Amino acid sequence: MKLAIAAVVGVLAAAAAGGAWGKVSPADAERLGQDLTAMGAEKAGNADGTIPPWDGGVKAPPPGYTPGRHHVTPFPDDKVLFAITGKNADSYKGRLTTGQMALLKLYPTYAINVYPTRRSCALPERIYEANKRNALTATMTEDNNGLHDALLGNPFPIPQTGVEAIWNHRLRYRGFKGRRYFAAALVARDGSYDLVRGSDIGIAHYNGPGLNRIGDVTDITQLNNIGISYLNFITYPPRSAGTIVLVLDTINAKELPRQAWVYNPGTRRLLRAPDIAYDNPAPQTDGLAPADTFDMYNGATDRYDFKLLPKREIYMGYNAYELMSPKYKYKDILTPNHIRQDLNRYELHRAFVVDATLKEGSRHIYGRRTFYLDEDSWNIVAIDAYDTRSTLWRVQEGPLINAYDVPLCSSVIEISYDLQSGKYLTFGMKNEEKIFDLDARDVDTSMFSPDAVRRMGAQ
Repeated sequence: MKLAIAAVVGVLAAAAAGGAWGKVSPADAERLGQDLTAMGAEKAGNADGTIPPWDGGVKAPPPGYTPGRHHVTPFPDDKVLFAITGKNADSYKGRLTTGQMALLKLYPTYAINVYPTRRSCALPERIYEANKRNALTATMTEDNNGLHDALLGNPFPIPQTGVEAIWNHRLRYRGFKGRRYFAAALVARDGSYDLVRGSDIGIAHYNGPGLNRIGDVTDITQLNNIGISYLNFITYPPRSAGTIVLVLDTINAKELPRQAWVYNPGTRRLLRAPDIAYDNPAPQTDGLAPADTFDMYNGATDRYDFKLLPKREIYMGYNAYELMSPKYKYKDILTPNHIRQDLNRYELHRAFVVDATLKEGSRHIYGRRTFYLDEDSWNIVAIDAYDTRSTLWRVQEGPLINAYDVPLCSSVIEISYDLQSGKYLTFGMKNEEKIFDLDARDVDTSMFSPDAVRRMGAQ
């Protein structure tokens, strides 16, 4: 039942903590839209031509796409260039994450099929303009749990610290009002799995239209410290149907931590749920899912020191439209040890790399995490998670697609592999569900209150 309750956190754009650096000089900000894209990525390709220049991304649906249906690939004629397996992985080590190397060595059936690189990610122009403004104004609070003078776009398109890069992931653009349908699965070593289905609605207040600026400074106070309002509804299995989760995710976590409630249809009671945070384990996930691992990473950053490492060119899941195709059932995707890898598409892209180490005196089951963020979208696409003895424990992957009808880029599925048990978790599967609606105009702020949830549960 509570696998999907835990998955709530995975779809949050939870505003989190940052560092105290922030705004850059006018000269640096001027680079956005010049040698850097408005997202802060390198506009040029790489030296050997395996990464092309960014030319604006894909902003229009390709032939064969019907609004209201699952997205189809804009690159149907692309073929696999080569495959990386455990046998030849050492030859590609410089462009693989530590977690990818571990999976390739551990599972003979795990392979990385590399396709031509397509820098398809695109966002609305208003996001690009907001990024340019934020670069000059955005800062974080001294306690690393709040944000000043940023709105709508990524707060730190030219990050100076690791925590700023993480904040860009947390506040990346994913629309304003949305409705989604999804499935989640806990997969055993033999490929058997328990499935949970649900739907959710949300408002990303930080991304809302009509937000005001006062002079040259963003008036973030108009959000009343709420970055995201979110509701999750469990529809399957029957014993869990009717469960509702409400989350109000705050921007300044010190002033007001994340607020969460769970409605239990069996007791008809709505209770606060303060444990949807940090490393509190998600029930019925066999301990594989600390709360802050959903959405690749969510919540406050106050328990880690984040170090920004040099950028790397890595093979990451990208334009992975086959992983959401209705041609495949969940039983076709959920195979022993790992998802069906021939449906995943990998491309060579540049990644911002952030190494996070647990602060002295702080508690978390992960002593260290290394994050890899796509330079064109600020999505975290891969994570290496280590235990407190510095042993690689779990590996997360978040292959991307471009929802070109918006446009925006986000993960098509999230996978978390446990290297010790051989089990893995998936979140956000869409193949057998209705397609998401990223323009859900009927979603209203009045829905996101404890009283409103009680009324929904009583219906």
